[in-house]
Amino acid sequence: MKAVLPALARPLLEADLPGDLDVHWFTDRASAEAAIADADIAWVDQQSPADTAAIVAQATTARWVSTIYAGVDAFDLGRLAARGTMLTNGTGINAAAVADYAVMGVLVAAKRFDQVVRQADRREWTTAPPGSIELDGSRALVIGYGTIGRLIGARLAAFGVVVTGVTRSGRDGTLGPDDWRPHLPASDWVILAAPGTSDTAAMIGAAELAAMRPEAWLINMARGDMVDQDALIAALLARRIGGAFLDTVTPEPLPADHPLWQAPGVIHSLHLSGRSQRSMFAKAAQLFLANLAAFRTGAPLANQVDLQRGY
Repeated sequence: MKAVLPALARPLLEADLPGDLDVHWFTDRASAEAAIADADIAWVDQQSPADTAAIVAQATTARWVSTIYAGVDAFDLGRLAARGTMLTNGTGINAAAVADYAVMGVLVAAKRFDQVVRQADRREWTTAPPGSIELDGSRALVIGYGTIGRLIGARLAAFGVVVTGVTRSGRDGTLGPDDWRPHLPASDWVILAAPGTSDTAAMIGAAELAAMRPEAWLINMARGDMVDQDALIAALLARRIGGAFLDTVTPEPLPADHPLWQAPGVIHSLHLSGRSQRSMFAKAAQLFLANLAAFRTGAPLANQVDLQRGY
């Protein structure tokens, strides 16, 4: 049984790998592509999900592909299904780090700490705070109340924020996919934390932005294409919403001349949320080893992606 695995994770994996596993450790994209064609198992993550997906597309015999990424919209899921390949993702690995960033975004937006930092850089002392929103008693609508969304909700609740979650099923007191829009006018924070699928594209458009309160902020921790960016820019230019904290945009990297860089009230965090931790590879290695043991015995794999639903 052949496995193509990242050399970066070798110190975390090698001692616990079965002796009969034929392991090929890749160091770059070229060495991953050279080894993947006849692999049974592949963990070939690159810096870009699109590059990872391009390598995976060359795996003609793979029975299981593992990725550290939580979102799998870059992968050709139809091709994987046709080849009988299982795909597991990294849901949970980055959840706490992403949730931390989301709450940081809310705090920075509430107090406009981005402006405080810029004033300090200019050595301009002020007695007038640029932001004075209080979290206690404010309302957050968290669209996507899965692993990450629930962690965001728990963190915000500790600040006294009233949190309403949105799920596909409307389970456990959350709102369903057809029920959240009427809650926009009462929400101070609209937080996107849902997996990216064809159903979520441009789910925040001109109508949704128009329904938001003038002081409300959009916090996108999910996928850039969930927001109609032209509509967002128009809303920001017209000062129809308070602002937007964007961990994700489309495309990534955002071109230097893109108008979203200069739109008023935008705070960019450059899709760094999931990377802002020290334990990502250790968690990924533990998940891979647990799934490898399950794979070899035919047991269910953790974090297996539903290739039809896309998450």
